[in-house]
Amino acid sequence: MSRIGVKPIEISSDVTVTMDGNTVTVKGPKGELTRNLHQDIKVNIGENEVTFERPSNNKEHRSLHGTTRSIVNNMIDGVKNGFEKNLELVGVGYRATKSGEKLVLNVGYSHPVEITPEEGIEIEVPSNTKVVVKGIDKERVGAMASNIRAVRTPEPYKGKGIRYENEYVRQKVGKTGK
Repeated sequence: MSRIGVKPIEISSDVTVTMDGNTVTVKGPKGELTRNLHQDIKVNIGENEVTFERPSNNKEHRSLHGTTRSIVNNMIDGVKNGFEKNLELVGVGYRATKSGEKLVLNVGYSHPVEITPEEGIEIEVPSNTKVVVKGIDKERVGAMASNIRAVRTPEPYKGKGIRYENEYVRQKVGKTGK
């Protein structure tokens, strides 16, 4: 038995979940999300909870059971509360600014790097060394934060670069270290 897949998902009064074929639509105060789910997993929508059933106990159905439940749970949580990822810039002269909708990063290259957020993603710059990525789709928020981090990943000798908040970067000893 999947320990995650068998748990029912509670639906609050301000969120509606509808199913059309194998497409689930979740509407809430922050927006609306739609996603196609695997046709083998059966989704049961009750008055205030959603449950999931799998047709057999084979390996594919067992793995899809918990995954499908997590996807729908993240959709419900996203339209209700939203998701955010915090990034910080570490390095002398590394800074972030916002120009219109675009994020402009000065991270040691000869030119500033401009990043345009995709639709449904909001980027905030509370200070010149902090970037906040917000949205209702957890997968797209994480992908955008990963793309921003990939501009200058933290290097292991001085720790300079763009990292997630509270990310631990393991430092290596330089040439003179014994």
